Amino acid sequence: MGTPLRRGWTTGACATAAAKAACTALLTGEFPDPVSIVLPKGHTPAFALSQTALTGDAAMAAVVKDAGDDPDVTHGATIRATVRRGPPGSGVTFRAGPGVGTVTKPGLPLPVGEPAINPVPRQLISAAVAEVGGLDVIVEVAVDDGEELARHTWNPRLGIMGGLSILGTTGVVVPYSCSAWIDSIRRGVDVARAAGHRHVAACTGSTSEQAVAQLYGLSEDALLDMGDFAGAALKYLRRHPVDRLTIAGGFAKLSKLADGHLDLHSGRSQVNLDRLAQRAGLPHLATANTAMEALQLARAAGVPLADRVAEAARTEALAVLAGAPVDVDVLVIDRAGRLAGRAPSSTGGSRENPPP
Repeated sequence: MGTPLRRGWTTGACATAAAKAACTALLTGEFPDPVSIVLPKGHTPAFALSQTALTGDAAMAAVVKDAGDDPDVTHGATIRATVRRGPPGSGVTFRAGPGVGTVTKPGLPLPVGEPAINPVPRQLISAAVAEVGGLDVIVEVAVDDGEELARHTWNPRLGIMGGLSILGTTGVVVPYSCSAWIDSIRRGVDVARAAGHRHVAACTGSTSEQAVAQLYGLSEDALLDMGDFAGAALKYLRRHPVDRLTIAGGFAKLSKLADGHLDLHSGRSQVNLDRLAQRAGLPHLATANTAMEALQLARAAGVPLADRVAEAARTEALAVLAGAPVDVDVLVIDRAGRLAGRAPSSTGGSRENPPP
């Protein structure tokens, strides 16, 4: 066994720490250093401040991002938060500083014109402000050299202009090691089989994992953190079958599986908007900016595109399983953890639990 890879912190976690420190200084005149924050899964990391500045009406704190052993383009970047008092009753208002992008196209989880500070980081920053004292504040997030760094991401193609996105759903960066992750999938299957589970779920991320656990009442050791490695999970289950497999993930990733891609990472496979348009029977979907926008357009037209993608993904999964005695259902989960589409198994429900 090799040395475990070191985890790091997302840009959203760094921005939250910087904003909390700046907000505290605005209220008390002093910067907490290090500054601790609370992340969605209960982690309480402490961040050292690399720079601070306090004037009469504003406070700025900066944190250098540590992505751990992940090959992250933003590793070592300086994330700044400048906090100013806002109008009474305004709550927390977000602004994009230098190096943070602005949304210019639909299909993203933020409206056009908004700073590219994603929903979970906004929630984390708002909670940190409330913890400090519930001030009405304007929080401007900036990233040194962020516009240059963004050229190495998908942001320009997605219509996020002027810099990076402030990202993160858990606040934690899990190092991306193909061999280690695939090995963990295999070990997860082994553990589930040893525990006698007849139904396991392979999920692309924490949101889909939580949704599946709630829908089917599966225990933790029946959940496989598949990530982008759909092929690895399916090929191992072909050799080491269980009675029932639920595949769950977001619409974009399962669209890739529906097209036959077994590696769902954005660097190695892309959503085919032309194919989504064909599945929906709506040619204008091919001009959508993102898979999310295509799904929204299909919904507006009354077309169950998520169900069709789930069915195609199920067909591809069964082809990889190549006749192994594994019944498969597929769930498309939206960003809020809700069921957006599904392809039922041939039995129509879990052999361990009734269908939801």
